[in-house]
Amino acid sequence: MITKMWESVFGSYNDKYIKSLSPQVQKINKKEEEYQQLSEVEFLKNTQLFQERIQNGETSSDILIEAFATVKHACRRLTEKKHTFIMSATETLWEMIPFDVQLIGGIILHEGKIAEMKTGEGKTLVSSLPAYLNALEGKGVHLVTVNDYLASRDAEWMGQIFEYLGLTVGVVAHGKSPTEKREAYNCDITYGTNNEFGFDYLRDNMAVSPEQQVMRAQHYAILDEVDSILIDEARTPLIISTAAEESTEKYLEYAKIVKMLQPETHYIVDEKDRAIRLIEAGIEKVEEIMNIDNIYSEKGFETIHHLESAIKAQSIFQRDKDYVVKDGEIIIVDEFTGRLMPGRRYSLGLHQSIEAKEGVEVRRESKTLASITFQNYFRLYNKLSGMTGTAATEAEEFASIYSLDTIIIPTNKPIVRDDRPDAIFKSIQGKYESLVERVKEAHADGQPVLIGTISIEKSEVLSQLLHNARIPHNVLNAKHHEREAEIIMNAGKFGAVTIATNMAGRGTDIKLKPDALEAGGLLVIGTERHESRRIDNQLRGRSGRQGDTGETQFFISMDDDLLRLFGSEKMKSMMDSFGIPDNMPIENSFISKAIESAQKKVETRNFESRKHVLQYDDVMNKHREIVYNKRNDILHNEDIHENIEKDIQKYIPRFIHNFTDEKQPEEWNFEEIAKALFTIGKIKSANSAILKQHATDNIETLTDFVTNDILDTIDHKKDGIPTDAFHHFEKSISLSNIDRLWMEHIDEMSKLRETVSLQAYANKNPLFEYKHEAFTSLKNLLFNITINTTQDLLRVEKAPAIVVKKAVALEDLKIKTNEDQLQSQGATASVPRPTTPVGPITRADGTVVHRVAPEPTVIKAGRNDPCPCGSGKKYKKCHG
Repeated sequence: MITKMWESVFGSYNDKYIKSLSPQVQKINKKEEEYQQLSEVEFLKNTQLFQERIQNGETSSDILIEAFATVKHACRRLTEKKHTFIMSATETLWEMIPFDVQLIGGIILHEGKIAEMKTGEGKTLVSSLPAYLNALEGKGVHLVTVNDYLASRDAEWMGQIFEYLGLTVGVVAHGKSPTEKREAYNCDITYGTNNEFGFDYLRDNMAVSPEQQVMRAQHYAILDEVDSILIDEARTPLIISTAAEESTEKYLEYAKIVKMLQPETHYIVDEKDRAIRLIEAGIEKVEEIMNIDNIYSEKGFETIHHLESAIKAQSIFQRDKDYVVKDGEIIIVDEFTGRLMPGRRYSLGLHQSIEAKEGVEVRRESKTLASITFQNYFRLYNKLSGMTGTAATEAEEFASIYSLDTIIIPTNKPIVRDDRPDAIFKSIQGKYESLVERVKEAHADGQPVLIGTISIEKSEVLSQLLHNARIPHNVLNAKHHEREAEIIMNAGKFGAVTIATNMAGRGTDIKLKPDALEAGGLLVIGTERHESRRIDNQLRGRSGRQGDTGETQFFISMDDDLLRLFGSEKMKSMMDSFGIPDNMPIENSFISKAIESAQKKVETRNFESRKHVLQYDDVMNKHREIVYNKRNDILHNEDIHENIEKDIQKYIPRFIHNFTDEKQPEEWNFEEIAKALFTIGKIKSANSAILKQHATDNIETLTDFVTNDILDTIDHKKDGIPTDAFHHFEKSISLSNIDRLWMEHIDEMSKLRETVSLQAYANKNPLFEYKHEAFTSLKNLLFNITINTTQDLLRVEKAPAIVVKKAVALEDLKIKTNEDQLQSQGATASVPRPTTPVGPITRADGTVVHRVAPEPTVIKAGRNDPCPCGSGKKYKKCHG
């Protein structure tokens, strides 16, 4: 309230900021007028002159006015020439010159902020301005889109400007060779998807030679649909993995067991958080079925975890809403876009549980080789910016996690769309009756209608109702995605009626014919409020493009999921008390505020969940940074012998200390130390008698003797082998040990993350415990890398030639493939609700997109429930 009063008197920060850019816009336009007097030869010298100025010490910001004016004038010249080019196999005429609001958007992107621009306002052209300016630094600019089609289209489209001005443009896409990708990354400006940039980063950090790496350093990135990538996909790590060798029979067994359990009697379901908990009666029932006395002591927590996954699959995840069964496979449905996500799998055994439930082939889980979340990948860039039509509702998260301010850019033409208040109904049936009547009226007038639903199931119910009312229509959902282009092309025609499951994210403008505009423009009807206001706003944004007429309204009922989960009972009772019929809409500010409040609650919960998960991810991110830096030092250094010696001098004393700490010298067990040293290699000090001779009361004397013995032995072996061969051997075994132990470390950390939440039952801070254990694990990882490398060096024998132990390259691993499925995948999808773990997309080259579960929701154990610590005792007698 105070904020609104302040803004009404003094104006908002956003308005003031936009106004402050006006002088720069005027200077750009004035400079562009000057360029109109230049010959083409003179004008095209600009790029080289700018590059020289930057090399001589000026910054990109110093030449912003001239660079933006150059891009604008290039657009003018291409327009005046009636320049044509081929885009998406179609001859296209260039006819775009940036408006002032687009210049403002470009400045905002250059400054490392997020620009919110409405649908149809020309975000693609806006991105060309900061892309050109920052590319002049010669460090590369990445333009990030959500699918390969948009990456290729935008590179062809904006490439007309860049290539005219003398810059190079490349595209990285799935299926391109390393050579093609390296060439694309070496271009001034590179287009690609968020997935591909992330995968290439991981692959580069698995390369076994510098020649296999393709990327340059992460300098500046502009993200299109930034909210989709950094919010919806925030917790979606890209994972390179290989198949694990785990039996799938247990999932079939658990699927049978949970069919014998009853909700409330044996387990509790939390619909809001999509979580379940086995209660004591359920545990006893399972023990009876499995014919065991104590499931915790005889089967362990892993069994409980798989049982709970099976119950989730049975009672929470619904066919044709959360997933579909197609060609014998479970395919996830994106809850934000309604698209099928072939190749993507729920993780932590949930996908296997659903496969067992539906009676299709149960596929094995995978073993992670490398991973990174989008949150952490995009924070690698020196500068980051983004564009979207809907960012304001997530401004706090962009600022908190990515340090990105959000600025709303005014539209070039005023929005004349009529956003009507919600039509609120007492029941779903009444809502549908009224909705069909409204569609019938609009269709009769020739007004095109777009109806947005939140699930496949509801789109098909509504389709049947329209069919019964003899209203011709098209349905666009995950089951009919093959006809998407045709359906969208026809959606703006006179009298067209289209039902779309979560239209948000389709990435296609619905263009209206003149007769459709005269009939009132596009009518958008939302059949339910989404959990996210942002998705609702995206649906509204399909109408009223570039100043077109249009109308939007949401039809909602007290039985809708969002309202039901957040307490619609009082509102429904109020409507009953007034005797309001089921199909009579009301417009009530109290109910509308309650809906917005429910949405804000969900958004806040999701934000807190992502922030909480990021605290854990940041720990692993630090580990990744340390290991990847170590690996790259090895990869790009021809002679690493000195580094290996330093590591041996650092870690061999720790190895000895494992046997001597907290003991007096007379208590040292030299036999035990000698045996341990013998496991490292055949060295003189792996002898208890010799150790005793060199041991004094000073532990440093003993560790120095062993360290020098190891170094001398390695040097002796080195003398009998050609220098180049030995250096190559050192690099190969170092990389091999890092990769193998890093893979094991990822597994270990994943298990730690799953189990650490149990610390909450003992009144300990799970995050603190995770950080503490993770630090110990990292120290052990670095220690084991050195010890294993030392072992390999001590095992090599004198020989004129040396058999090199190679690091395993990605292409040498046995990787699951589903390339055909991925060809059909469109834009990257969005994360489900906070507690839904989503698994991998596995590509033919071994790249896999996973979704990782957030930290498990801790449901407080009942006093008589089994203690989660695994003791087998009741909670009240253990940690209660």
